[in-house]
Amino acid sequence: MEKILGSLQNTVIAGFVLTIVLIAAQSGWFAEFGFDQAFYARYLHILAGVMWIGLLWYFNFVQIPTMPEIPDELKPAIGKHIAPKALFWFRWGAMLTLATGLWLATVNGYAHDAFMLSEGFRLIGIGMYLAIIMWFNVWFIIWPNQKVALGIVEADADAKPAAAKKAMLFSRTNTLLSIPMLLCMAGQSHGLAF
Repeated sequence: MEKILGSLQNTVIAGFVLTIVLIAAQSGWFAEFGFDQAFYARYLHILAGVMWIGLLWYFNFVQIPTMPEIPDELKPAIGKHIAPKALFWFRWGAMLTLATGLWLATVNGYAHDAFMLSEGFRLIGIGMYLAIIMWFNVWFIIWPNQKVALGIVEADADAKPAAAKKAMLFSRTNTLLSIPMLLCMAGQSHGLAF
């Protein structure tokens, strides 16, 4: 068991293997089963969304408020090791969440109505627009500024604090938007529509 749980990679692989076994068991113990795109799109969308929003909230509720309390000699451990890895999973979680959300909307046949904010699809449409704004912020504002703030790219010393502040403000913007976005996503599938 330690071989599986002692390695994050092995833990994740084991999680997916267990998931495949459960799917196969539900379908008649490895009997032939159909590929339900909507189910798998929703599953992957939720999985990626947990990664993305979980890390967003980690940054905003844990890392950012705690950084001033960390002694200066320990801060490089966060900036050089933890933050870059967390930001990798953060931005790719955002990408996969957006891609699987668009896939889900397409296979369920409401993508056009949601984007047009048609009656009955306004809530999910608003949620989709909020998610797209958040995704854009991650890839085109937060990540480029974090690269400067963390010293991943060359920049003047004066540019680092400004980039860190901009990344933080847009991360806070995404935290703000995540609250109504999650209402829109959950509400639409549970009959809360307008």
